[in-house]
Amino acid sequence: MKKLKEKWGLTSNFQLAIIFIVFAITGSTSAYITRPILALLGITKESLHWLIYWPLSLILILPVYKVLLIIIGTIFGQHTFFWNFVKKMLIRMKLGFLYGIKN
Repeated sequence: MKKLKEKWGLTSNFQLAIIFIVFAITGSTSAYITRPILALLGITKESLHWLIYWPLSLILILPVYKVLLIIIGTIFGQHTFFWNFVKKMLIRMKLGFLYGIKN
């Protein structure tokens, strides 16, 4: 835990716990929100082969996850950490230009 706190620049175990909670909530919520969005678009497990459905699902989950990470992180008082985390994630995915972030 000490190495993780140093890597992320955290000052306390409490802050680390909050960040883990935000990650858990965000992961579950993004999966939960993505299903109705896919259904609204007419994309369901029954209407498409699984080789098409799951990649489309993952493609949609990525932006939903990033947005929720910032929103939920802000609610828990960790906006700066999660904004920097999302920026780093976008840069590594070569998608920083979408948010005006220089790669």
